[in-house]
Amino acid sequence: MTEDVQKHSVHTLVFRSLKRTHDMFVSDHAKSVSLDDQSHKLKMAVKLKSDYSAVLHMPVLKEGKDRVSHIPGSMLGHQNYTQPGDDPEYLITGTHAYPSGPGVALTSDTKMHRNPSEGGVLSMALALPPSQARQEVSRTAASVGDIHRHAGGAERSQPQSNTVSLIEGGATRNSTLMRKAPTMPKPQWHPPWKLFRVISGHLGWVRSIAVEPGNQWFVTGSADRTIKIWDLASGKLKLSLTGHISTVRGVAVSNRSPYLFSCGEDKQVKCWDLEYNKVIRHYHGHLSAVYDLDLHPTIDVLVTCSRDATARVWDIRTKANVHTLTGHTNTVATVRCQAAEPQIITGSHDSTIRLWDLIAGKTRATLTNHKKSVRTLVLHPRQYTFASGSADNIKQWMFPDGSFIQNLSGHNAIINTLAVNSDGVLVSGADNGTIHMWDWRTGYNFQRIHAAVQPGSLDSESGIFACVFDNSESRLITAEADKTIKVYKEDDTATEESHPINWKPEILKRKRF
Repeated sequence: MTEDVQKHSVHTLVFRSLKRTHDMFVSDHAKSVSLDDQSHKLKMAVKLKSDYSAVLHMPVLKEGKDRVSHIPGSMLGHQNYTQPGDDPEYLITGTHAYPSGPGVALTSDTKMHRNPSEGGVLSMALALPPSQARQEVSRTAASVGDIHRHAGGAERSQPQSNTVSLIEGGATRNSTLMRKAPTMPKPQWHPPWKLFRVISGHLGWVRSIAVEPGNQWFVTGSADRTIKIWDLASGKLKLSLTGHISTVRGVAVSNRSPYLFSCGEDKQVKCWDLEYNKVIRHYHGHLSAVYDLDLHPTIDVLVTCSRDATARVWDIRTKANVHTLTGHTNTVATVRCQAAEPQIITGSHDSTIRLWDLIAGKTRATLTNHKKSVRTLVLHPRQYTFASGSADNIKQWMFPDGSFIQNLSGHNAIINTLAVNSDGVLVSGADNGTIHMWDWRTGYNFQRIHAAVQPGSLDSESGIFACVFDNSESRLITAEADKTIKVYKEDDTATEESHPINWKPEILKRKRF
């Protein structure tokens, strides 16, 4: 039995619809809940006790009390410590807020003492050398600051040259002293590099290079699907290896065993035994082209990265896929390994760099400063730093957390490869065939090279896909799009007089990211 639906007039229905709409939009759901004073006070009390209980007994600084009116005069004057009989709020008994001098015993006289005034602290900070002044403020900050200084960290969150942290009444303050603006330190002079040899033999783009640990030969992988081994001294071809069915994108020679590893766009990762010149192992797992690989320096582990947005960690001996490092949202273009933490670093076309915990197989840190694809990474051979190359900038970073050091701007092209030697020469190679040479510490671009393409090639075939220093660091080998391998060496005849540094100590106007 069907029940009759009650019929309403149009006026009633329209009114109901209006009322429903009014009820829906009358309240602002995005508006935050009004603050309840009692609960806010309780929350702040809990926060104070849990986070700041150690310093709650410290005195409160009265604003305007003992202000230093003219910093230069008062700073260079006497150490204005608050005299006895001044404000009792500054009186502290018991534990010393400042460490006593060496060999000063705590007596009834020294147990009760007063906090120094701001002027006193300022003059004390200036009396100390800069590094020691920073050390007095924070033991850890000084060591990091010194690393920054030695690494050429001209760009950082707080320049030590013009900021002194003051500790007064338990509160840390940053007081910017009137000092000269920071200038770029003078770069170290490096001799210019010149083209030494052009090696041809590949029938396709040369995509990757690796030098063997003994520095006798080097190996290249190419778009002609072959791997070729060349004599380093003469540049003559020693051997060709075939087996890949697509472009060979990465090669690496082990310094722990007579093995050569290669990867390519055919999704294959191969291990070649160089005593028999045959493939002895395959590492299966990647779902798309494998773009780069690197060997761990101290353990028998191989790391590969791919267009499937993952990096994979392989046990070389058992061929087991130990970890699949997921997190990137686009092609992982480059991977580097080191013995210290973080042991794996990847750069991706999603414009991020990730530092990985090898044991857990998880991301330690994600660096999002780049705006374009990160195609290459290089680790400094001596410092605990690394650089990344992208179409927007070359950026230098500090391990272990990826603290930003500085930008190297000026190579306005798609940077495919970076290499650095112990002398602090950083080389960047780009898609348009240009090579820029940089001083690692200061970021000064001391040379630009654009070598001519091989006769018979188009000018548009000028491109650098990979570059590497040999183990003596006296030769730079580049892999190019005109199917050649070019070898560069330092110009022995150059001196500081013949090739002076065209450098001006300009005020730093570096980007903060």
